[in-house]
Amino acid sequence: MRTPAGFECNYFYGDYYRGRSVEECRLLKASGQNWTPDLCKTCPAAEIARANACESLQLRATVARPLSAAFMRRVQITAYCEKSGRDVKEPQIGCGECHPIPPIFEVKNDL
Repeated sequence: MRTPAGFECNYFYGDYYRGRSVEECRLLKASGQNWTPDLCKTCPAAEIARANACESLQLRATVARPLSAAFMRRVQITAYCEKSGRDVKEPQIGCGECHPIPPIFEVKNDL
């Protein structure tokens, strides 16, 4: 569904049927965080979902205020792979075990 920031996100939910105006982020709601529309502008969850469609990847979101932007709240994402059972450092790429690189793309050193 299209977020208030103008892009598609799987975690955003909006109910506008018959004059309703219910909007929420289901990723933040699952972690018990409060959501406001301004958080969608800087949230990396939609980019992660576009870059990595792994079904084993579970995202967790928290709202924090980084030191560089003391007055702006931002969404911080951590990822966990259920298949490999470990935290994922780069959620856009994945854990590396669920979707290995095909042999055609590997570089062979025959020197």
